[in-house]
Amino acid sequence: MSTITTHILDTSQGKPATGVHVALEMQNADETWRLVSAGVTDDGGRLKFVFPPGFVLAKGAYRLVFETSAYFRAQNSEGLYPTVTIHFAVRDPAQHFHLPLLLAPHGYSTYRGS
Repeated sequence: MSTITTHILDTSQGKPATGVHVALEMQNADETWRLVSAGVTDDGGRLKFVFPPGFVLAKGAYRLVFETSAYFRAQNSEGLYPTVTIHFAVRDPAQHFHLPLLLAPHGYSTYRGS
């Protein structure tokens, strides 16, 4: 069974970003987006998305939307990006998708992890 996971590291502090709300969305045929799952990063900055009953990961366009503004406020910091969105393509739904976010108040980076 395939999974989608993420991990957020606050590179400005050198520690996991906890308590960040993240939504997983799938693009519909009409190019609108629908929510598949959502959650909050744990104490290790990690989140494994739980798919709703009957949902099967399919080929297509997906995105992770990280609500970073509340996180930065909680850190007494002002972030330049109130949200960070990672668009990605699922070409083989049998694979695991781990999409980490390296986050700082004035920049971010991402990559496909394992």
